Amino acid sequence: MPAVPKRRFALDSLAPRQRFTDLSHLTLSLCLGSFQSEIVGWGFIGPRWWRNYLHTHSFFEVCYAFQGRGLFRFAGVDYAVQAGDVFIAKPGVAHEIISSEEDPLGIYFWSYTLYERADAQNVSASGVDELLRAYLASSSVVSARTTAMLPTLELLTEEGTRREPGYLQVVEGLVIKLLLDTARSVVDTSDLYEPLPTPARSPEEAVTQTIKCYLRDNYARPVTMRDLAAQVHLSERHTARLFRKVTGDSIMDYLTRLRLEMAAQLLLDRQARMPIKEIAQVCGYPDVRYFTTLFRQRTGLTPALFRQQGGTRFFTSSPYLS
Repeated sequence: MPAVPKRRFALDSLAPRQRFTDLSHLTLSLCLGSFQSEIVGWGFIGPRWWRNYLHTHSFFEVCYAFQGRGLFRFAGVDYAVQAGDVFIAKPGVAHEIISSEEDPLGIYFWSYTLYERADAQNVSASGVDELLRAYLASSSVVSARTTAMLPTLELLTEEGTRREPGYLQVVEGLVIKLLLDTARSVVDTSDLYEPLPTPARSPEEAVTQTIKCYLRDNYARPVTMRDLAAQVHLSERHTARLFRKVTGDSIMDYLTRLRLEMAAQLLLDRQARMPIKEIAQVCGYPDVRYFTTLFRQRTGLTPALFRQQGGTRFFTSSPYLS
């Protein structure tokens, strides 16, 4: 059988850069923490000599230089800019850009409004809020801290050009990243704090949650320690110890209770009325006699009597099924 050539991904396989302006057909309104942003426009200028002369905007206009050199004049101050730089024109401030004749400037540019929502005043501040407030207050307008910006711009161009299913959601995520990366480029983020989700999970709790999810999804099948250890990339012994440390249960005891909780729910389901033998099988017990013995040991009732009496306690709130 002939070898199948591997598909190669390279920057030159992406859509042409000038197709960045295809994003202009979208109307984007984004929430970033307590802030709202409306995208005003998208633009692209290829590497040639050009000048846009002094002007102002009522919105932010951000440029990323992908090639060449030039001059960014902002509030009467001249800044030399070159490939890899981002430069930001803030609302209401006169600015202009002059491309170099010897090494012409090529840029992507995008514009947007950014304001804090009135209805968010009583919401506790997030790391995003702190970043954007620092961005609004920052006096820095040129930065070379743009490592992630060009890949983001190229992905945006690709999504806006191809318009494949789900592209709008992808574009929204990439635009949020672009706006946040713009703010990060001119703000000292070392003193800004992004709180962990509440409640934050420890690495051990995260591994335990993965094991629980696997058990809930596979309780009908034979489950071995090998299977579980492979899911969390730990040794079988470490997996068992970690689970007991976090939950207080052995994995097998947890799985047994999970299976019997599910069996109890199926026994009480008056609409399905599954035979007890079938319930035993779908709960991971192909031997109905073993299932009956185990169920009686745990509940004090045989499955048939449990069904007849309508159960002995509520199982729907069990932590094993949540």
